[in-house]
Amino acid sequence: MAFENPSRDRIKQILTDARQVAVVGLSDKPDRVSYMVSEAMQKKGYRIIPVNPMVSGSILGEVCYASLKDIPGEVDIVNVFRRSDQVVPVAEEAVAIGAKVLWLQLGVENEEAARIASEAGLEVIMDRCIKVEDSILLPGGKEVK
Repeated sequence: MAFENPSRDRIKQILTDARQVAVVGLSDKPDRVSYMVSEAMQKKGYRIIPVNPMVSGSILGEVCYASLKDIPGEVDIVNVFRRSDQVVPVAEEAVAIGAKVLWLQLGVENEEAARIASEAGLEVIMDRCIKVEDSILLPGGKEVK
């Protein structure tokens, strides 16, 4: 059966419930889309956790980790800015750390990664921009719980 993203209502609920968003492939360069999207999400109330093995130190004021497995604590959404052919290991790590959602950014699609994540109980969203979805579904921002 072909992959289908969750309904808009479900995506709204995912975003409403999410606090910690690990961003795989987050660049430390402010002119990159991953940086701009993550910065906007951070300003909307999400804790952004950078994951990039090429960056030591911090991005957006948060410690940058080499891999998902290095992150202490829970991760709600694993947001992926990687090429589609590089997503399967990210899905496997997302499963290993007990993330709730695997979110592949606009232009990123991988059926095998979606299968791995969904079979392990993660919700999967592919080929959607988390910032666009948040802006449409939660235009007033997140309610602080």
